[in-house]
Amino acid sequence: MEIGRLNGIIGKLERGKSVCVTFAPGDPANAQIAATEPYDGIVFEMEHGPYDVRALRDCLQGLLNRRQIVESASLAPAVTPLVRIPPNGAEMNQWVAKQVLDSGVYGIVWPHVSTVDEARSAVASCRYARPDGAPRFEPRGQRGDAPAAAARYWGLTQPEYYARADVWPLDPKGEILVAIMCEDVIGLKNLPRILQEVPGIGAVIIGEGDLSQNLGFPRQYKHPAVAGAIAEILSICKAHNVACGHPHVEKDNVDEVVAQGFRWLMPRPERSNATLARARQLTSA
Repeated sequence: MEIGRLNGIIGKLERGKSVCVTFAPGDPANAQIAATEPYDGIVFEMEHGPYDVRALRDCLQGLLNRRQIVESASLAPAVTPLVRIPPNGAEMNQWVAKQVLDSGVYGIVWPHVSTVDEARSAVASCRYARPDGAPRFEPRGQRGDAPAAAARYWGLTQPEYYARADVWPLDPKGEILVAIMCEDVIGLKNLPRILQEVPGIGAVIIGEGDLSQNLGFPRQYKHPAVAGAIAEILSICKAHNVACGHPHVEKDNVDEVVAQGFRWLMPRPERSNATLARARQLTSA
């Protein structure tokens, strides 16, 4: 049996396409709704919502659609599940990454990653250990070994899971996406070094709410200082060929966001139908 790309978000990004991903609370009802919408992925929100691994597992089951699997003849979920975990980058709580990956998610959004060390820890947390001198050794893997549930959810044997459970684009065959959030002035200052020195980061998402707070203009996204910082983050990502994410894509700004070059679009789920349709139209051209 030939197994193609499982992570649809990675599949589009590696082809130079844009992706439409939504945030949603970690509730199975949200997963069931998202499974019928034309999103590329869903990020279950556990930073500002409850951290509940059992609820996350229920969400993953809610995304499964047997008819979709049969008709597509693929193990790849139509909507790729990820999770934003609670700890900020500086806290380096790698055990949280271990638990959500063991549940079967295809990637993690890491909030408040501001330094090279924090970024390296984020990537290392999503990788299994390997022998010294192995290809793509750094960042050194720190993930504990307990693949049974994740392999079963992905529809793979454990050896097949091991072969794919690495981070992309560091491993071209990897199916795990590490997305970091740039949410403060220190993170902006360090972002060029982060993207140059830490392989394995698949996307950078701008946390414009916290960033605007740090700049002294809370939620004033059009203020020159805030808009300038957002533009600088986007420019850095483009220079390093890393997808940059805009977290508040709405019908009033979707054309502008796409034209600016954001490749990770996050329509708000409670009012995203028209926005998602327009984003699809713009990014498929």
